[in-house]
Amino acid sequence: MGKDKNPRRVADNEAMAKLRMLRTSPQKLNLVAGLIRGKKVDRALTDLTFSKKRIAEDVKKCLQSAIANAENNHGLDVDELIVAEAYVGKNLIMKRGRPRARGRFGRINKPFSELTIKVRQVEEQA
Repeated sequence: MGKDKNPRRVADNEAMAKLRMLRTSPQKLNLVAGLIRGKKVDRALTDLTFSKKRIAEDVKKCLQSAIANAENNHGLDVDELIVAEAYVGKNLIMKRGRPRARGRFGRINKPFSELTIKVRQVEEQA
């Protein structure tokens, strides 16, 4: 008599991973996410490993989580996975400040962002 099973948020040949509260601006994170969009996962992991951007390590961790979800939870073949989507969203902004001249206050925003990566299994054409 339990509740019905929730429907899947992604298709049968897809898997997803989401990373929240990344301490970088969405604009900077989107540059790194753009590096891996549409690539095969092994190539994307290589690109993230050798990227000079600080946040690339966290993006790599999220991609590895999506690959593990695809393999373990959905039974997809890792060798046939591509990064179908990698998109960035805003999260909270910490407001900090600094005293300035003549009694004024300079506002410093410290933004957070979130990252969603979807991987999709595609059959290779011979």
